[in-house]
Amino acid sequence: MNDSRQPPSGRLRTDRPHSARVWNYLLGGKDSYPADAEAGETILRVFPDIAHIARDQRAFLARAVGFLTGEAGIRQFLDIGTGLPTADNTHEVAQTLAPESRIVYVDNDPLVLTHARALLTSTPEGACAYIDADVRDTAHILDEASRTLDLSRPVGLMMLGIMGQLPDEDDPWAVTARLVEALAPGSHLVLADGIDTSETLNAAIAAYNAQSASSYHLRSPARIADFFAGLEVVEPGVVLTAAWRPEPRQGERQSSPSPAVSGVGRKV
Repeated sequence: MNDSRQPPSGRLRTDRPHSARVWNYLLGGKDSYPADAEAGETILRVFPDIAHIARDQRAFLARAVGFLTGEAGIRQFLDIGTGLPTADNTHEVAQTLAPESRIVYVDNDPLVLTHARALLTSTPEGACAYIDADVRDTAHILDEASRTLDLSRPVGLMMLGIMGQLPDEDDPWAVTARLVEALAPGSHLVLADGIDTSETLNAAIAAYNAQSASSYHLRSPARIADFFAGLEVVEPGVVLTAAWRPEPRQGERQSSPSPAVSGVGRKV
């Protein structure tokens, strides 16, 4: 496990909402502070269906990791923007199917770091490690990840809800491209983010950004599809999250798909 270059206790801000903790609140978790709950309630008042996005993304993670482990034969995962541990974490899904799978989690919230070290434990056959880093620090992430993962072999790069945390001026597409470029052919990018097609969601995110320590940036489906440039996109493509290879019951459950898209792309 990697220790942060700045002590986590020195960066823990409980007076301002943080995306990982707000997301945990929306999923019904208990690992949040009053400021996070307040931000979550603000979003829920404006856009009550925000919880659908959280649940759909978690279900997509399980389906995508199941695909990578099963059909694609991936045994290594780099999960950036881990968030607080909940059900069906990447290592749980992967190691249920292939106990020897190796997973590196990356996040920059001190509370996430504390919980990850305590809860994200590996099978004896595999490995789990945690990196405390900002997604933009790609060189550091890759250097630390190489202590656990063999980057000369295919890796599943998980980036769910993280690129929306970067504004356009930070060029999140270049950040993603740098990570993908460092991975071996046969690696897969798994990415999901909210889209700007709902006026009520746009208003809810604007309200969140006004009070949060960080900001979230909704984008058009086309701009999210740009993250997969140069990759072989796996069927059914970059689609609404609930529509990416849904379980039959899940497809029947939701009549109004949430405004978020997801996709999986293979590096050839």
